[in-house]
Amino acid sequence: MNTLVAERKIENFVNDSTGISNATLNNAKKGNFLTITQLPEGNIRSQLIRLGLLKGQNAECLERLPGGTIILQKHRQEIAIGSDLARQIDIYIH
Repeated sequence: MNTLVAERKIENFVNDSTGISNATLNNAKKGNFLTITQLPEGNIRSQLIRLGLLKGQNAECLERLPGGTIILQKHRQEIAIGSDLARQIDIYIH
């Protein structure tokens, strides 16, 4: 699928749904289901993609740890995201 087409589908999904749009990952609460809508640019983006965190990917906020670290669960994989990085990842909360 063309990247531009995929991005438009995601934008339409976010704009047409009744969840919370224009949030960042640090706004997610334990138990929230979310869709990643934007990743930061540069090397961080590449590292997140290697972990399977792609624009349009669905995940669950499994836990919020003291200090702001967020544990995401994607399928059977758990990924810890620090609070500084979480502020740079845009999400849609279902």
